[in-house]
Amino acid sequence: MNKPVLDIKDMPSPIQWLTLSLQHLFAMFGATILVPYLVGLSPSIALISSGLGTLAFLIITKWQVPAYLGSSFAFIAPIIAAKTAGGPSAAMIGSFLAGLVYGVVALVIKKAGYRWIMNLLPPIVVGPVIIVIGLGLANTAVNMAMNNPDGKYSFIHFSVALVTLAATIVCSVFLRGMFSLVPVLVGIIVGYVYALAVGVVDFSQVTKAKWFEMPDFLIPFVDYHIHVTWDIVLLMVPVAVVTLSEHIGHQLVLSKVVGRDYIKNPGLHRSILGDGTATMISALIGGPPKTTYGENIGVLAITRVYSVYVLAGAAIIAIIFGFIGKVTALISSIPTPVMGGVSILLFGIIASSGLRMLVDSKIDFGDKRNLVISSVILVIGIGGAVLKVSEQFQIQGMALAAICGVLLNLVLPGRPQTNENMFELETENSDDHVA
Repeated sequence: MNKPVLDIKDMPSPIQWLTLSLQHLFAMFGATILVPYLVGLSPSIALISSGLGTLAFLIITKWQVPAYLGSSFAFIAPIIAAKTAGGPSAAMIGSFLAGLVYGVVALVIKKAGYRWIMNLLPPIVVGPVIIVIGLGLANTAVNMAMNNPDGKYSFIHFSVALVTLAATIVCSVFLRGMFSLVPVLVGIIVGYVYALAVGVVDFSQVTKAKWFEMPDFLIPFVDYHIHVTWDIVLLMVPVAVVTLSEHIGHQLVLSKVVGRDYIKNPGLHRSILGDGTATMISALIGGPPKTTYGENIGVLAITRVYSVYVLAGAAIIAIIFGFIGKVTALISSIPTPVMGGVSILLFGIIASSGLRMLVDSKIDFGDKRNLVISSVILVIGIGGAVLKVSEQFQIQGMALAAICGVLLNLVLPGRPQTNENMFELETENSDDHVA
């Protein structure tokens, strides 16, 4: 490990603090606002909830784990499905329940250790499910890129998406340093400028917006009544299977970067509880579920600034941004094809990261057991299979794929044992995809 410029509890100077915190804000900004944009939630609430969630995470992990929590891509399809079935309130209830699962898992890990969850969620289950998440959203990205607001093919709109995609790729592949960590933000900015040039942007709302504006919070018992159904539970809760594994992967990578074993101290149960609490806080104010961000881990690795105060500063700035009406209006004015162009790459990266997990874990597809598990997960998930027990009880798509994968892994013979010392595993190539 290289010697840190600022260690975990080191306090930066005011100018350092602001600069370094803004750096983390830029790293998470593009992906964090993309999720609410795709699912029809408020970007300003996403920023506020990411800040509040990050602060909660830092407190629960005893100010020892420098991580930033942004919007989770794994929940995009379930949120859209939940909103279709029961409106935004259904999505928030489902998100809260998913966060509650984190709390239960954290409690069990505290009592029984972490080995059981690694046996339950090995790479042969999680890898294909992550692939399903990415490929399942491919059609959404392409439609956003190609079509005009009326849903018809438009060459101009598609050109905006292609310029955005090209800028994102160039930034990701050819640029170095901080620019390589914010390709989504750079792509959105370049695409936005091009969209302005070709007359696709409606800037009127930005000029009308106030500098200070109260966001559209979505509060339970104030804006909606709590009504839990099996549909909501089965749409949202099984996704925690994937995000829990993603969380563990990020903690392993972060441990390597910072040079501390976060699985043991402050403990995996604390970081999982922090992640779940952030998701529940977000659900209580109308934001998308939260997850630790690989982009911000990348910033830590490059800058060697591990101070939790810098992450807390980024969280506070994000909260302030959420109350600035001009910022919210500017985000809302981003044309759909710009987001479509970014999504083509992002959703592909999600799918590819699942494949990468399988490769890095040296999964042998000559083994029929692995072949069966991955094949069933991929076809059920991408094919959109639905298990209907009744109109009130049905499991579909990714949730059904994840459950089938877990069950097959437990039932089929030949299950490999998990390495007891997780921190000693080679994690440099672990999952570090966009959120």
